[in-house]
Amino acid sequence: MKASFFLPILALLLWDCSMKNAAVAPQEVQKPNIVIFYVDDLGYADLRSYGAKGVETPHVDKLVKGGLKFNDAHSSSATCTPSRYSLLTGEHAFRNDAQILPGDAPLLIDTAKYTLPKMLREVGYTTGVVGKWHLGLGNGEVDWNGKVSPGPLEIGFDYSFLLPSTGDRVPTVYLENHSVLNLTDSDPLKVSYKDDLGQVRATKENARYASDGQHSETLVNGVGRIGAMTGGKSAYWKDEEFPDVLTSKAVSFIEKSKHQPFFLFFSFHDIHVPRLPNERFQGKTEMGPRGDAIVQMDWITGQVMNKLKELGLEKNTLVIFTSDNGPVLNDGYADMAEEKLGGHNPAGPYRGGKYSSFEAGTRVPHIVYWPKVVAPGETNALFSQLDYFASFAALTGAKLPSGVAPDSENQLSALLGNTKKAREVLLEESFTLALRQGKWKYIRPVDKSKKFPTWLANKNIESGLQYEPQLFDLERDINENINVANDFPEIVRQMEARLKEIENGIN
Repeated sequence: MKASFFLPILALLLWDCSMKNAAVAPQEVQKPNIVIFYVDDLGYADLRSYGAKGVETPHVDKLVKGGLKFNDAHSSSATCTPSRYSLLTGEHAFRNDAQILPGDAPLLIDTAKYTLPKMLREVGYTTGVVGKWHLGLGNGEVDWNGKVSPGPLEIGFDYSFLLPSTGDRVPTVYLENHSVLNLTDSDPLKVSYKDDLGQVRATKENARYASDGQHSETLVNGVGRIGAMTGGKSAYWKDEEFPDVLTSKAVSFIEKSKHQPFFLFFSFHDIHVPRLPNERFQGKTEMGPRGDAIVQMDWITGQVMNKLKELGLEKNTLVIFTSDNGPVLNDGYADMAEEKLGGHNPAGPYRGGKYSSFEAGTRVPHIVYWPKVVAPGETNALFSQLDYFASFAALTGAKLPSGVAPDSENQLSALLGNTKKAREVLLEESFTLALRQGKWKYIRPVDKSKKFPTWLANKNIESGLQYEPQLFDLERDINENINVANDFPEIVRQMEARLKEIENGIN
């Protein structure tokens, strides 16, 4: 259920915590700025404050020290495109068959859909997205040399600066609003995910490190990418420059928007493959490029937080730091992520990782920082990124139209640490569906007529996919090692029935 207009006007926003239960008039409420740091492929235990070994993350750990650390917060899916879709729409990705997209996919979110940035813009926010997009662009046939539309601006963002898809997919160019940067008429950009364009492919001889066949179709910056691309060389990015380029764009957006409430969705590329950290961070860990990319990510976070403080905005900014899914080490490139891991376990005490139905697929770091509003501490509240939509509506006094964000719950009280309880039920998406309720975790069996995705075998991650139902008692078995489905058939029946209700829109 969505909150009414007046419930969020309780003095959650007042600096004096003792006044949190006092009501104030809507015109007296100062809407906070909202910044979401959305890191890519960062595992539950990839931060020092969550148990990381061999890597230091002082800037993010500062947020933990001064904010609220969630121990049971989840992305909506174990992969990136679905998680982003759910965050921005407040609905489960399966309702729109949202899956990992190719680099030339059309815009996944219908321009008519009521989105999180649209909602915030209606209540006076300036909205911006910087970083990895991976939600599609255009209507299917993108002319990268002309106006690239529809995209973020058509679904509610006032400003966008993007990696159009991911770092491992072409086109490897920056897109600012509707235009690719630095293109020249004399060298047009050509991109295809169907045809060979005569592009330079990655080989053992020309690549900085080896990649699988999928990631070897086009060589850019000495590294293979998915998809074919030729021309447009003046516009190609250099991966090592991501931290400076993307951070500068995020900071610039903040500076230009400082006189009114703003929403910044900073969608990191780190620590997604290919991992090519800036030379300033190379060798900062003994874990190779993946560990160095974590250090780089931490630096970026610190730069943005320093800018908020410098501009006097820190105290009126709700900062959320989290990840789009669980960790993956070997994801197409031989960058020694597995070999140099040492004593570090990116998933912490949990089983699985990115792509997996086990807990490490969606259980991710989640930190809420808002000085003098959110008290420092920890919480075991069961929380989903789906709930940003309804919670931000409650926070800002936005009125949600009927039927929008159907899977989002108003969990503002839990988000701000005013209660230790949040969701009663949580659905996790991977290549099947899983359900959390109380101490139970149920993983729906795969239809016996279907085959498991064969490429998952190359990821060295337990997928959690089985042809039989799986039920785990997380109070006794946090590692999901003991399937008790045969011992509790009634619980399995109830969990499957509840899962079907959610599928049918009964929340």
